[in-house]
Amino acid sequence: MAKTLLIVAHAPSPNTEKLAQAAYAGANHPDIDINVVLKSSQDTQPEDVLAADALLLGTTENLAYMAGLTKDFFDRCYYPVLEEKQGMPFALYIRAGHDGTGTKLAMKMITTGLRWSWIQEALILQGEWQDSYVDQVEELAMTLAAGVEAGIY
Repeated sequence: MAKTLLIVAHAPSPNTEKLAQAAYAGANHPDIDINVVLKSSQDTQPEDVLAADALLLGTTENLAYMAGLTKDFFDRCYYPVLEEKQGMPFALYIRAGHDGTGTKLAMKMITTGLRWSWIQEALILQGEWQDSYVDQVEELAMTLAAGVEAGIY
């Protein structure tokens, strides 16, 4: 049975929507056989996380913190998934107008409590928009998806 990668993306702008679509495309690489589910943070429910084998989260940095809707996702899903999803492979990209450190720190604290397993440090897409951000997110998603399929993560 194919494993499932859940991508939870806060995408309030055309550029952040490009990032969400890049994550989806990377995880759906034709050489990788997993189920990929892309949902907005506001539409993601605990059942979605419980059904996933790994999670890729994308958020914007708002006021040196994660987006409010990303925080809402954790508020709704934290306790319902706490015991069931310990050790779940996790990756994060942050679209940061500033430096992303506040968002990254908050994510580290939340995911440490959840006992999720980071596959790499957060990908921080900092400063003015660059088209290369799309490729970076696509590669991150592809790496996570391939590792999940292979049983590495």
